[in-house]
Amino acid sequence: MTEKRYYKVGGHVVEVELAEPWHFKALSPKEAEVVERLRRGEDVGVIPVPADKLDDLALNKDITGKDSIKGDRYGLDFSQYAPFETDPCEPLMTLRVQYERPEWLVRAEEERTWKEVVRVDEVPPFYEGRVLDGHTIYEFYPAADVSAGIFVMEDDYRTGTYYPREKMGPRVTMFQVNTVLMILYTFATAPLGTLLLHSSMVRLDGKANLFFGVSGTGKSTHSRLWLEHVPGCDLMNDDNPVIRFDGNGTLIGYGSPWSGKTLCYRNVSAPVRALVRLEQAPENRIRPLHALDAYASVVAASSTIRWNRRIMDALVPTVERVAMNVPCFHLGCRPDAEAVKVCKEGIQ
Repeated sequence: MTEKRYYKVGGHVVEVELAEPWHFKALSPKEAEVVERLRRGEDVGVIPVPADKLDDLALNKDITGKDSIKGDRYGLDFSQYAPFETDPCEPLMTLRVQYERPEWLVRAEEERTWKEVVRVDEVPPFYEGRVLDGHTIYEFYPAADVSAGIFVMEDDYRTGTYYPREKMGPRVTMFQVNTVLMILYTFATAPLGTLLLHSSMVRLDGKANLFFGVSGTGKSTHSRLWLEHVPGCDLMNDDNPVIRFDGNGTLIGYGSPWSGKTLCYRNVSAPVRALVRLEQAPENRIRPLHALDAYASVVAASSTIRWNRRIMDALVPTVERVAMNVPCFHLGCRPDAEAVKVCKEGIQ
């Protein structure tokens, strides 16, 4: 017995299939009300906030449903995807979640016959990437030597299965499913003029502005300052919006189910006005980025699998197109209102 749902993210359809005992956790009436507003693209008042303040926001509790997840041992909380739900149709990519592992995978685990290609073990959650007979395999560790589960992606890079460990509850499993869906989305959409950009995205006058930079630069802070000081501005996404060229060659920014610590899951889109690389500085100053500088900035901000040559080869033409056709800027800034003024005037 399985359950299926379909989500349209950045114009691409994602199919999710849960095998028993896993199932989609039901929305509470309050969650359903907020999700319907997000589906319509409404601004429900979520603003970029520090992670330690999330519990103070009743709205965020309503969206994530974490208060009601207790007692449902196998219910996975897809409320952040619910605003993007669509009718059943032919998907670009499919993710399955099930316990029963195929014999070849059980044997590979026992005999360690795969080839390890990447390992991240400095800060949890840890993971390892492996390849074996046309499969790309990720194993996730929420703590050292504690495996949460294994994700196996087929060689078409559009289908995959996540196998949770039996002792993992719904919260840990859903955390890894989020990661797996981002990985699958990155692989499947790379050849289609689509990028997940690690950035914060705000909209003004119908145009999207994306702010990115190295971790700790202040992307969320800068977006919050825009919301506080620019009338008519709204937050579209605060961590991983989708950008994609449409049939007319216009770069469109889309909200997504992946928004980091700020739980902004709006089903919205807008043409991109500018991409702005942020850097902390003693004074606020903006300058345009050209050619190689723009390319290097965009490729560094792309949420992608850098060790996979096939994905990087598919990604390069899109990054080049962005760098050559969309205004890109560098903003040296302080975390103050003047930075917003300098940025707004510079990109306009």
